Amino acid sequence: MSKQTATHAHPSGSFWARNRKSGGYLLRKTVRRKGYQLIRFLLLFGLCFMIIQPLLDKLSVSFMAERDLYDSTVISIPRHLTTANYSLAASKILLNYGTTFLNTLIVSLAVSVLQIAACTLVGYGFARFEFPFKKFWFAAVIITVIIPPQTISSSLYLHFNFFDIFGIFKATTGSSLNLRGSPIPYALMSATCMGLKNGLYIYMIRQFFTGIPKSLEEAAYVDGCSIFKTFWRVILPDAVPILVSCFLFSFVWQWTDTFYSKLFLGNIKLLSLEASTVADRLNSYVSIQLGLSGGASMGYQQQMVSTATLMLVALFELHDGTADLQRMVKQHVGALVYLTHDGRDAP
Repeated sequence: MSKQTATHAHPSGSFWARNRKSGGYLLRKTVRRKGYQLIRFLLLFGLCFMIIQPLLDKLSVSFMAERDLYDSTVISIPRHLTTANYSLAASKILLNYGTTFLNTLIVSLAVSVLQIAACTLVGYGFARFEFPFKKFWFAAVIITVIIPPQTISSSLYLHFNFFDIFGIFKATTGSSLNLRGSPIPYALMSATCMGLKNGLYIYMIRQFFTGIPKSLEEAAYVDGCSIFKTFWRVILPDAVPILVSCFLFSFVWQWTDTFYSKLFLGNIKLLSLEASTVADRLNSYVSIQLGLSGGASMGYQQQMVSTATLMLVALFELHDGTADLQRMVKQHVGALVYLTHDGRDAP
């Protein structure tokens, strides 16, 4: 009787009896299996903890009163639980959350739809059609993925600051157009596959279309479908998984983007832009509006940055009462910004 057969010969017998019959094979097999399971669990737990732990820290800090930040006995669980930080972050003083959330949602959806529509057509063209310098143009697409967008920021600024099409505007109006400060430049870039990470979307979509059998299109051509109808009725429904994936990538990256948003959408209040200046806004408000010359403490500034970061991914229904917010900020920062002459904190 082989070891594998002996292992399963007496399923109703005790483990050790079956192990003796298998010559110790069952014990070794069980130990290896449990060892692999333990190692897999530790690796997955460690990776998940590394990813989630910073977010949990920010979540914990966002519910702390400021005094908890300087209490060495408070590690992760707040001693003085409060939601005042979210009220302040959502107010017009810092994020103006209702307006910025709506603006960010509209911009992210519009940009994502434009980018995926354009990248789908370009990716299908690379996958199915032959045209001059095809490999060269696809290499150019890959280069846009590799090269950081910051390297062409000056060119983009000058191009849209003095926008013209073959000199037409300058010939008819006497000057070029300044499109900066409006969403038109970013819409043009998104519709022409020059937006954020568009090269990556083209590559992913092109690889997906390459894997679709050409026989499906040939059958559609035989039935009288045109190229566009074949693409719309046959190919596009099969591409839903990759299109949804690229749309989610585009939406998330646009939601958190600051480079293109600051360069082209500076006049539109977006969550990513507002969150990047939370510390400065808080310090300015405390110093100028509340008359506290010392400003907000560094710890409280970082606490509000953590709160604003969490609010990038959550919607809170919070009131906006300026008087209440002033009292709340004074309670948070008053004890740390009023200094006595000998350098110690005021009581």
